[in-house]
Amino acid sequence: MRQDRQESQTKLRWGICHIFSTYNNTVIHVTDITGSETLAISSGGQVVKTHRLESSPTAAMMAAKKIEERLREQGINGLHVRIRASGGHEGPNNPGPGAQAVVRTLSRDGFRIGFIEDVTRTHTGGCRKSHARRGRRV
Repeated sequence: MRQDRQESQTKLRWGICHIFSTYNNTVIHVTDITGSETLAISSGGQVVKTHRLESSPTAAMMAAKKIEERLREQGINGLHVRIRASGGHEGPNNPGPGAQAVVRTLSRDGFRIGFIEDVTRTHTGGCRKSHARRGRRV
């Protein structure tokens, strides 16, 4: 009961967390609620040494910890999440393995998650997709 009262008295300061998650890397970019000012940015490549580990959920969790420290300094305690995959003409439409790990880490660290939105670009017309080759290739 007491904790609920304290939580309702604290003023929520919202930010937007843009997560770009591919099978090669995970990039986390947090802006203010208007989306015009960058508050923090981090990626999986900043926290691991080898390229093959950039897209792993472990690297995404470590990048989310870096983001969490920077946001605590600025007083942000609520986040709206926008997840994006490569998408588009030839890219996959589902995000990489790091996106779910970032959301889980931020919510465990005490951030209030507002909405989770998928903002992956969709292919609408345009060029023809490349297709698999048939037959024996030497």
